[in-house]
Amino acid sequence: MTDSVSTSELPEPLDVIAVGAHPDDVEIAVGGTLARLVQQGYRVGIVDLTDGEPTPLSPGPEVRLQEAKEAARILGIQVRHTLELPNRRLFDNFESRCELAKVFRRYRPKIVMGIAEKTPMASPDHWQAMQITDAAVFYSRLTKWDEHFDGLPVHTIPKMIWYPLGFHSLERTEGSGQFVMDISETLDLKLESVRAYRTQFPPEKERVFRMVESRAHHLGTTAGFVAGELFITSTALGVHDLVQTLLPTELGFSKRD
Repeated sequence: MTDSVSTSELPEPLDVIAVGAHPDDVEIAVGGTLARLVQQGYRVGIVDLTDGEPTPLSPGPEVRLQEAKEAARILGIQVRHTLELPNRRLFDNFESRCELAKVFRRYRPKIVMGIAEKTPMASPDHWQAMQITDAAVFYSRLTKWDEHFDGLPVHTIPKMIWYPLGFHSLERTEGSGQFVMDISETLDLKLESVRAYRTQFPPEKERVFRMVESRAHHLGTTAGFVAGELFITSTALGVHDLVQTLLPTELGFSKRD
C-alpha cells in the first residue's frame, strides 16, 4: 500500500509544462512562447523525457544537462525536469507513461504542450514522446491507481496542445484547430536558448538557426506578427468575444473602434 502525498507537501504548481523527447526539442519548437509566458507572469516548466545522450560531439550527459540548465535560465523557466528514459530507445510503454504522469501530478499544470506527429528523417523518439505525453495526460487524472504514481494526488489537466517539431515537412498536422503565438519580443531569447546547446549546434550547423528564425518569421507573417510559433489544439477553441479575439487590443483596436 503506497502512502498518499498531500497537496501541501508538493511544490508550487506550474501553469504550463512543455514536454520534449530530448533537451533542445522544446527550445527549438516553442522557446519563444515559453519565454513570453514567463514575461507575462506564468509559471512554466520543461520536461525532457531523456537526457539526449549519446550524441556525436557531446562528452556526456553532464555537459548536455548543463546546456539544458543554461537554456532554461535564458528563457526564465522556473522548473526543468529530466526523466531517466533511454535516448534512441524511447518507447511508449506503461512505465514511461507513469513516469511522466508522476511529474504532472507533482506540478499540477493547467496546460501541457507535447510534440505533434512524426518528424521524418529525424529521431523516432519524437513520435514516441507524443504518444507518451498524450497517455500521461490521461493517466494523471485516473483514480484508484495510487500504487503506480508514488501516492501522488490525482490531477486533471484542463488543456493539451501540440507543437510541430518536423520543420522539413509540408504536410498539415491534423488537429481540431491551429493558432500562432506572437513571439516577436522573444525570438532573440529563443535563438539564444538554442545556441546554449554548443555540443549540438557547432558553427558548421549555423543553418539550423537560419531555419528556426525563418520559420518563426514565416509563421508570424501568417498571423500579422513579426515572429510566431504554431500550435495545434486537441479540442476546438471557444470564443467569448469575437471582435476582441479577431481584433485584439494589442493591435490597436478597442470596443469603441
